[in-house]
Amino acid sequence: MGTVFSLDVRGGESAAVRAALEETVAGLHRVDEVFSTYRDDSQISRLARGELDVGECDAEVAEVLELAAEAERVSEGWFSPQYRGRLDPTGIVKGWATERAARRLAAAGATGVSVNGGGDVQLLGAPGAGRPWRVGVSDPLRPGGLAAVVSAAGADELAVATSGTAERGDHIVDPRTGLSAVTDLVAVTVVAPRLTWADCWATAAFAMGSRQALGWLESLPDVEALLITAGDEVRCTGGLAARLG
Repeated sequence: MGTVFSLDVRGGESAAVRAALEETVAGLHRVDEVFSTYRDDSQISRLARGELDVGECDAEVAEVLELAAEAERVSEGWFSPQYRGRLDPTGIVKGWATERAARRLAAAGATGVSVNGGGDVQLLGAPGAGRPWRVGVSDPLRPGGLAAVVSAAGADELAVATSGTAERGDHIVDPRTGLSAVTDLVAVTVVAPRLTWADCWATAAFAMGSRQALGWLESLPDVEALLITAGDEVRCTGGLAARLG
């Protein structure tokens, strides 16, 4: 998927967790084979060219496209599984694959799981008794610095996803124009139970711009967010403070 994944797995029966870890890594490679828009022979590329229909693809393709359609509906079109007029569900695949990997490891008996897919993180359980998972949010305007630290204390599952220009430049498109999003934001970090949605909401919110995005994010259940503008203004949802520490 053009990025690095890291997995931190705690507890569980060693052999079962190790086997699940091997399956998980193989599953991530398979996701890349199926969904990569950089591979001409991937199912998603062939689907976009009309060489396959959804029924001829792996079942995960239909699953992802259904989730993407739901994200498009909830975001009122600000999230889209199209990129410049071509089918491209990349904006949801990484979060979905990362979350699925974490849940596979937890199902194998791991009591604490952290899966980081290119900076977007799904957390399940805890790393130890009385110790919550904590995730640092990079400061987009101060390389090497942190804008915040998110704590999963009290949550059995928590995800943290960031969209912005600091790492990859202007790569987020305004679905209404097909052009790079014109926005006052440099980064949006979304905190939610599931990374599949946190990743989508961060992308959609970034394209919206800070004024519209903040109100929309406030309307979503179990979602908190941190928005940073190019002018170094920090805006956040009302409940975010309870997740910092």
